[in-house]
Amino acid sequence: MKPIRLRDFVRDTNGWYYAVATYDNTFTIGSVLRYIPDPAGDRTDGTGTRYRKVEFEEAYRLIAEHHPDWAGLVHRIPHDQITAVLKPDEAIEQIASTHPKVAQLIKALHLPPCTFGVTGSLLCGLGGENSDIDGVVYGPAFRHAQKQLVRAIQMGSVEELSEDLWKTVYRKRNPDTSYEEFILHEKRKLNRGQVDGTYFDLLYTRGYQDLPGFTMEKGTILGKRVIEAMVIDDQFAFDSPAVYEIDHPEISRVLSFTHTYTGQAFTGERLQAQGIVEKHGNEQWLVVGTTREAKGEYIRSLSLLEQEG
Repeated sequence: MKPIRLRDFVRDTNGWYYAVATYDNTFTIGSVLRYIPDPAGDRTDGTGTRYRKVEFEEAYRLIAEHHPDWAGLVHRIPHDQITAVLKPDEAIEQIASTHPKVAQLIKALHLPPCTFGVTGSLLCGLGGENSDIDGVVYGPAFRHAQKQLVRAIQMGSVEELSEDLWKTVYRKRNPDTSYEEFILHEKRKLNRGQVDGTYFDLLYTRGYQDLPGFTMEKGTILGKRVIEAMVIDDQFAFDSPAVYEIDHPEISRVLSFTHTYTGQAFTGERLQAQGIVEKHGNEQWLVVGTTREAKGEYIRSLSLLEQEG
């Protein structure tokens, strides 16, 4: 079987669905619980079983209660507890065959085979006609998808987000930046839109050729810090975590574990970041998104702000 990677989903022996949140899945699968069976749930799978979505805090509480040995930074599921692995790229044809808006998005982006998929509720068979579309683009095809999205918007086959929807996204993300600054960074990421009024985003995942990816380990905490530095490599700026290699006398890279700060700054730009410094081997990394809300932590492109200022 192909390696389990970020944005795949897995189902355990209880019928619980988890979003794969890591690339280091050789011994256990690093994931976050997302959907559980519930007779009163508002979603139904193909067998008629009702499910409901589990929010972040409840997910961690349920795992601590039912599977304490799986608890940690993410939920670490033993392979022998998995009954199904769902891969966005392998399920895309089946999803598109029953979901016209997904089919429309595929046609609009026109990406090479095996480079696009859909994750989330639609992958698990728990979505509806108006469910958000969580698109996944693999490896180098991501940059191509961004260009195709611009073209598709110009052609009218997909739409830009409305102002109201941008404000909804901002409230949901609740970042430590102003709305104006948030929008300035977000609009140039070219990874969100609407298909006939249904919201979609494009999420990056490494191609198999770029594995192994990041290993989810906490380093020694050295304290909170604000830094400014030049970005020298943005290859994995849209990954999870987003990785920004920087030119700085002490810090070698900035990592973002929150989707808010993926694709936030690019090679040749000067960034400012506030987060927690961790020691990893001989290196020090600045980590943003050490808590769910990431309060007091951010990444901004000073180059972009100066250019627009």
